[in-house]
Amino acid sequence: MEVVREIDNFTNSEGSLFLALGNFDGVHRGHQRLIGDLVKKARANNGIAAAFIFEPHPAMVLNPSRAPKLLVTAERKAELMNKLGLDKLIYNTFDLAISQCSPEEFVKSILVERLKIREAFVGFNYSFGHKGSGTPQLLKELGKKYDFQVNIIPPVEIKGQVVSSTIIRQALDAGDMELAREMLGYYPMIEGKVIEGEKRGATIGFPTANLGIGAELNIPVKGVYAALAVLEGENFGAAVNIGSKPTFHQEYPVSVEAHLIDFNRQVYDQDLRLFFLQKIRDEKRFSSVDELIKQIGLDRKQAGEIYESLESRGKIDII
Repeated sequence: MEVVREIDNFTNSEGSLFLALGNFDGVHRGHQRLIGDLVKKARANNGIAAAFIFEPHPAMVLNPSRAPKLLVTAERKAELMNKLGLDKLIYNTFDLAISQCSPEEFVKSILVERLKIREAFVGFNYSFGHKGSGTPQLLKELGKKYDFQVNIIPPVEIKGQVVSSTIIRQALDAGDMELAREMLGYYPMIEGKVIEGEKRGATIGFPTANLGIGAELNIPVKGVYAALAVLEGENFGAAVNIGSKPTFHQEYPVSVEAHLIDFNRQVYDQDLRLFFLQKIRDEKRFSSVDELIKQIGLDRKQAGEIYESLESRGKIDII
């Protein structure tokens, strides 16, 4: 898959363009259905399967204080879309000037004149143009006017709920990794570089890798989790603590610390991915360091058992 940064760098002499429109945060099961339908149609017509995404998320430009935390990085989004069979992914900068475009201006100047699309694929709740005033139905009407077809993908439901990035964020905020996994189609994941922490874990017998995570990214609610850690292509079971270290601090920024089971190497500045398998318990303040050490031992044991059970049954579905 080719990743194109900015629409001005896009060229297409390979065939008709079948284009997915949206933000696709998380590339969840609803997005996967849309991209799957797009790829199938493009292949059947010897066309190009592509997606057009504004970056950063429009809400981060228009109302940063209320912008949703993102489920995946732009790089992870590209990786997931590549695995779905997309040929091209176009990231285009979203700014205030673009936000002022009317729905028809967006269609005419970008979709028709610049991209020359043959078909568009959108979700049932897609919005576009100034103040998000464009709807899928309006896009269909504009498609008739400008001679391209519009495919509106109906919602995907799981357990009676429509799959959405918002519901997935709510599941993560509630510590419900199973619902998040079912809606995503893979275990929820965060990633970043290993940074230096307080180094207290090593002194009490449980060294941890502290993860540096972008402020724009969503992380699960505070607590202790069983996880799969992926480091330099190797998989490890892990006990992950998300919290503010209440046993040692009155106030402390939320940190993500992963204790990789049966692992003892320095990994500063290396990329680490954590896939959350199950929440084990809530964050807790302990009355003594000895009490904390005892509990961490129990957490590590439980996390290891959860990881080994899922791994041995081939149940850790990461993509």
